[in-house]
Amino acid sequence: MTAPAVIVGGSFAGLTTALALAERGRPVRILERSAPPPDGPAGKAAALWHRPTVPQGDHSHVLTSLGVRVLRERAPRLLDTALEEGARLLDLTAAAPATARRGQDGDDELVALAARRPFLELLLHRAVRALPGVTISHGTSVRGLLLDAGRTRVTGVVTDGGERVPAAFVVDATGRRARSRDWLADAGVTVPEGLSSPTRLRAFTRYYRLNPADGGAPPGPLNRGNAAGGIWDHYAAVVHPADNGVFAITIGAPTADPATDALREPAAFTAAARLSPYVGAWTDERVSTPLTPVRAITLPPNLLRGGVPADGRPVLGLFPVGDAVCVTDPIYGRGMSLALAHAFRTADLLDDGAATQADRSEAAARLTGTLLRPWFDQAVHDSLARDRLWQARAEGSAPAPSAPAAPGRPAMGEVAAAAATDATVWRGLTRVLMTLNTPAEILDDGAFRDRVRAATATAATATPAPAALRPPSREELLRAVTAGGEA
Repeated sequence: MTAPAVIVGGSFAGLTTALALAERGRPVRILERSAPPPDGPAGKAAALWHRPTVPQGDHSHVLTSLGVRVLRERAPRLLDTALEEGARLLDLTAAAPATARRGQDGDDELVALAARRPFLELLLHRAVRALPGVTISHGTSVRGLLLDAGRTRVTGVVTDGGERVPAAFVVDATGRRARSRDWLADAGVTVPEGLSSPTRLRAFTRYYRLNPADGGAPPGPLNRGNAAGGIWDHYAAVVHPADNGVFAITIGAPTADPATDALREPAAFTAAARLSPYVGAWTDERVSTPLTPVRAITLPPNLLRGGVPADGRPVLGLFPVGDAVCVTDPIYGRGMSLALAHAFRTADLLDDGAATQADRSEAAARLTGTLLRPWFDQAVHDSLARDRLWQARAEGSAPAPSAPAAPGRPAMGEVAAAAATDATVWRGLTRVLMTLNTPAEILDDGAFRDRVRAATATAATATPAPAALRPPSREELLRAVTAGGEA
């Protein structure tokens, strides 16, 4: 009997890898610690799916244009089901400058999927569960790896119940903790540290539902294309539309700012949201009804892994996917889309019948470098720049200028300002923000840089934005938060 592909972790990246492999006829066994999702309509079942092992699942997520492209090409039935069950595609060109002509080359790719992560994950679980050759073992943890005598190849796993599960290869889909690193260390294999850089960010999220009396219509424009709000010079506040009339409001603040602790309280959270441009109207009682309390989370650091052990010998047969390989600052919303792309492309190399295990390990390392490394590097730069700016505002000092992410590259703030009037710059920026093109592919183009400089010079003489579209000062925000927290 052919040994199955064993996938440890039945969350987003693990389920995607299972889908890709099982559809090619490979037997797959998924080992997942949590309980299975409930039955029933996806919109309601997603809200009832309690997953303490995935705390970030209760917060807002984004499926960028890259994620939609991957679903269209690799899992069209899943995308169709999501749309049938209440998700919707958002046309990002609605946020283009007024002078932009619609229907340019590539505009059909400028879409995003409005869906909660648990909703999309539940549909993915159901799709995988229905495939022949797939076994999902819920309530099952893995405590270690099975290795060959030379400790150079993984041959299976051992569960917490003592079951020894042989595997053609093992996929680590255990999220940012990447449990296989601990299992290798327990087996005496030295594991490289990888790269890490802090985000120093925490998020406060609350879910709402648009009132059906208004036909579920949004109360204002999605100025960011797939969201409303902004990332400003001392905090962030963003509305993320989701499925079935549900949306999330997330407020981001520095981890080292106790003045914003009160955002955990609904009244303080609402007061801050109502002061935020493009966000406040969504909290009107005539427009929406809160569905959840305010949930707080400290966001993880940027992480990149995928090196070989210190002795230079790769451990064959072990393939991390998704967050087990790369985590990028969640405020930029790239995680789910990168996980989708990484999982499908990892499945491609695992299904290459002509490749040796060594070939597959080398291909996996190259994939990390080409697909994930550019986004990790950009996230590290942007996280540090944002943290310096926010901390300076909290201290009342002038922020130090940030060096560009690459020599000669315009700052993202400059590009965003130019995108407000130049449609070509807008499209380029949107393709980067939506993960369709790497920053280098767009921002390092000479003609693009010239357009940014020209549009930035024009913007310097433009009329300032109306007061209603300017975020509150830090002092105004803290007064509202404090008053709300004491209410």
